Amino acid sequence: MTARGVAPGLRERKKQRTRDALVRAAIELFTTQGYERTTVDEIVAAVDVSQRTFFRYFAGKEQVVFAVQEMVEARFVESLRGRPPEEPPFEALRRAVLDAWDSIGESIEEFVPVEMYMRAFRMIESTPALLAVQMRRTAETEEEIVRIVAAREGLDPEEDPRPWVAVAAFSGVMQLAGRRWGAGEEISVESMRRLTASLLERLEPSLAGDWRR
Repeated sequence: MTARGVAPGLRERKKQRTRDALVRAAIELFTTQGYERTTVDEIVAAVDVSQRTFFRYFAGKEQVVFAVQEMVEARFVESLRGRPPEEPPFEALRRAVLDAWDSIGESIEEFVPVEMYMRAFRMIESTPALLAVQMRRTAETEEEIVRIVAAREGLDPEEDPRPWVAVAAFSGVMQLAGRRWGAGEEISVESMRRLTASLLERLEPSLAGDWRR
């Protein structure tokens, strides 16, 4: 292979390393001194690059906060798309999210230590400005999941509300898991997975039968 053929790959790897370094530096600063108190100047100084370089990768601080979470969500969506078509909707959603958590630790470690990512997760939950962004992003992700579920079942989500109802219930459980995990003492991928699995196992029974019994 010629040097011309190798060069683009090397450039892309260098760009990825720079982006990853910016994410690591930003999250470390956010979780140690606070999101609002951290400036872009401090982030670029930690990586020894210019502001121009930072804005080549990110629109601002807000986008950096969610960089790793975006990867986590993408892993879940990818897992859901790959679930066997014969699985019922709730089963596919449950297995997809648990499969994603099974392998996500190593992927997170490529960016930041898992413990730091988990602290960043808690920071989002406790920062009003970031929580508002999180809610918007959640709504957008839910729409994507609805389209996937509807396509799996051969339904038109504009005509049949069941994909929306299923995803709304699933998303509610995921948000509850995040809040309970954030209020707990154990910060680990394993604890988040256990809590998610426990709540998801109760989803379908909770929606059926007589609750007064």
